[in-house]
Amino acid sequence: MNSDNEVRLLGTCLSGTGGIWSVKTDGGDRIEASLAGRLKKSGSGRRPDGSIRRDTMSAASQKLKLAVGDRVVLERDEDNGSWRINEVLPRRSKLARRAPGGGHGERVLAANVDQVLIVFAAAKPEPHPRMLDRFLVIAEANELTARIVINKVDLVGEREARERFDVYSRAGYVVHYTSVKKEIGIAELKDALAGNVSVLTGPSGVGKSSLVNGLFPGLNLRVGEISESVNKGRHTTVGALAHPLPDDQGGGFVVDTPGLREIGMWALALRELDDCFPEFRPHRGECRFQDCAHVSEPGCKIREALQKGEVAAARYDSYLKIREEISSEDPSW
Repeated sequence: MNSDNEVRLLGTCLSGTGGIWSVKTDGGDRIEASLAGRLKKSGSGRRPDGSIRRDTMSAASQKLKLAVGDRVVLERDEDNGSWRINEVLPRRSKLARRAPGGGHGERVLAANVDQVLIVFAAAKPEPHPRMLDRFLVIAEANELTARIVINKVDLVGEREARERFDVYSRAGYVVHYTSVKKEIGIAELKDALAGNVSVLTGPSGVGKSSLVNGLFPGLNLRVGEISESVNKGRHTTVGALAHPLPDDQGGGFVVDTPGLREIGMWALALRELDDCFPEFRPHRGECRFQDCAHVSEPGCKIREALQKGEVAAARYDSYLKIREEISSEDPSW
């Protein structure tokens, strides 16, 4: 039981730096709080083997890696007025990837996510569809709804952008075509964000921060510059930041993430990779062999769909590349 000199509140983690977390309480206040010492020390269990989508992490292991979007219980000591995070509530979802730099481990980008908005630029920097496919696989592996945002369409024309990325619409994804300068697609994207916890991710320099500023000017996100010499974005967001959206516009949160140069799979079972390609799903249970890898086996319905044009060749090529990458991983993954 709590003593009379303690106050408890529920809140959502917005950001964390140096062990101090900014938390928005359910009452609308922002509070700086430290993580209770017992939470820092608890939970040394390892993640079970298998698919990231089937994973059920222990509460202890979740506590070790507090993430933006986590729901927490705050306690204030009335004697000194300081706040601490005393409990981390179970996550209903998360967006996770492999820890960068080749390390073994999981990096949770955000917790309690409703959808992922994968932002690419129509130009400057030049979009790489294979990288977009990897982002989509990560979202699918986390069982999160993915929306694609093709930003800066004013640089190439909306018609050309739609023709280039129509393959994703045909695969079943919602694709938004946007331009902050020309105010293209802004209202529709704003409606999609209202009331949801949305993660914005994608390569550096595609205009994520500018896009959110165009949607919600009051957020004042930092805006990066495109280096003309290397045509790569400079990192301006140093860590994931959750921004509360205006209550009078539907509420919710938008999580702005750093540009990701390295995108690693995390414990994705090879046998479930085909399920991360929505256009494969109508065919994946119809192959002659139950364990069909869709590479060279006879009677493969996905390869038949490829020949009929029902599966795009570029998407199938991405599947093969990612499959090869997962196959070469250390079995300890």
